Amino acid sequence: MIDEEGNQLGIMAPFEALKTARSQGLDLVEVAPTANPPVCRIINYGKYLYQLSKRQHEARKHQKSIELKEVKFRPRTSGHDFEVKRDHIIEFLQEGSKVKATIMFRGREMAHRNIGMRMIERLIEEVGEYGLVEARPRQEGPNLTAILAPKKAAGGKGSTAKPRPAEPPRGPAGEARAPAPAKLTPRPGVRAAKAAATPQPSGSSEEKVG
Repeated sequence: MIDEEGNQLGIMAPFEALKTARSQGLDLVEVAPTANPPVCRIINYGKYLYQLSKRQHEARKHQKSIELKEVKFRPRTSGHDFEVKRDHIIEFLQEGSKVKATIMFRGREMAHRNIGMRMIERLIEEVGEYGLVEARPRQEGPNLTAILAPKKAAGGKGSTAKPRPAEPPRGPAGEARAPAPAKLTPRPGVRAAKAAATPQPSGSSEEKVG
């Protein structure tokens, strides 16, 4: 058994441990029931629950919650209204919120779902710099929906990938091959000078006259 200060009190019978806790006006709580023997601790159970609730509240307060925004379109949404709604979506994504883009169909518009699909595909393409598609476009009753999530910066702030040096070409067995030497093309003047400096064979061979 462990007292309120964390000191070991040794092994006690359950009745004796409970009597010790009550004599101090505290509670006996089993903290390790699977141990052999089980471990109990003398604590103020009400105070323990209060501190536990306080810690959980602090953890929730520091936890960043992601809000889901919804922006609605119609198949006949004008080009100007489309751009305004698109800009709103970009603002939401930059703030760290997810966005549910919804295209609503009514009546005869249900026969022209391809118009809504082209519109939502255009939207995904135009906001691709700021968000990623978390849920692809799908039909939910009379509506076509897609969910966009903010894009996270790769490698943190200001991270730039360093260029890697080019590797030498490798042969079939995987070993690196040495680069082929560059071919030098002699200039015309040098070629003529070399030809003049080369001795010509003497005319020692006899000409045969047939």
